[in-house]
Parts: sequence; structure tokens; C-alpha cells
Amino acid sequence: MNRRTFWQHTLLVLALFSLTGCSYNSFTSQQESIKGSWSEVENQLQRRNDLIPNLVSTVKGFAAQEKAILDRIAASRERLAGAKTPSETMDAANEQSSALARLLVVVENYPQLKSNENFMRLMDELSGTENRIAVARGRYNEKVTAYNQLRRRFPSNITAKIFGFDEWKYFEAPASAREVPKVDFSAK
Repeated sequence: MNRRTFWQHTLLVLALFSLTGCSYNSFTSQQESIKGSWSEVENQLQRRNDLIPNLVSTVKGFAAQEKAILDRIAASRERLAGAKTPSETMDAANEQSSALARLLVVVENYPQLKSNENFMRLMDELSGTENRIAVARGRYNEKVTAYNQLRRRFPSNITAKIFGFDEWKYFEAPASAREVPKVDFSAK
């Protein structure tokens, strides 16, 4: 091998290592960004989890016969608190959202509950928290999109395979959220 070929090969190898190093750093930065966004999602889910006992105790006084829904909310709260992985947290959060939606339907049957000041304050806080959760989920999904796109592009895809940078999972809405809600305007 002549000297010129040696230097060409050396430069090629150095260029490949340089590209791999840059891609590796991009992956680690984006993973940290995703983890930060996920922490915000968890923070807002915890805020909602903290509001639920107060909401349930307020509703219990007015709607004791709705025990099944209240039990489901309590169970979803425990499941969310015990979630260990992002996937478990997503499933528990979706279950909790579904249980809270059912509670709101039940509340419609109790006009005296809707006029309770404490209940209305809790509902306002819960509504604000749900909005924060939606924003945090959106930011998390944006970070996951950027990471997954980087993972698929050349030459980053090579670095991803070499170093095992796996695809991140999106925070998706449950199947029940895709169903059109039924609205009943009939007088009761």
C-alpha cells in the first residue's frame, strides 16, 4: 500500500469516527431532553393524583351510590402511584383519565353537587391540571419525534444501531378517547 492510499484510509476512518461521535452526543442530549419532558408529565400526573382524594371525598357525600366509579378512581390512583416504567405510567394515566371522565358524567345527575363551592374549586383545579398534562404530553411527544427522526437518518442510524439507541414510545391517547362522546340535552 502506498503512502497516499494509507492517508486516504486513515482520513476516512477518522471521518467515520467523527460522525459517530457527533451522532452519539446528539442521541445522549436528546435522551436527556426526553427524560426531562417525561419528568414534567409525571409531575402533572402527580398533581392530578393529589387532587383526586379531595374530589372523591366531596363526591362521596352527594353520590354515595356511585361507589363503583369512586372505587375505580381510587384503584387507578394507586396504579399510577405504583407505576415503575413509562409504559405502566402511560397506561395508568389513561385509565385514570377514563375513570375521571365517567365521574364527570355521574356528576351531571347531581345538581346540588355542581352547586357545591368546594366541588367547583376542585373541578377548576382538575381542569387546569388536565390542560397542563396535555401540554406536557405534547412536549414529550415532540422530543420523542425529534429523537426518533434522528435515529432514522443517515449516518445517525448507524450510530443508533452500533450503540443500541432504541426507539422511544409516544404517549398516546387511549382508544376510548377516539370515541365520539354522546351528548344528551333532554331534560331530566
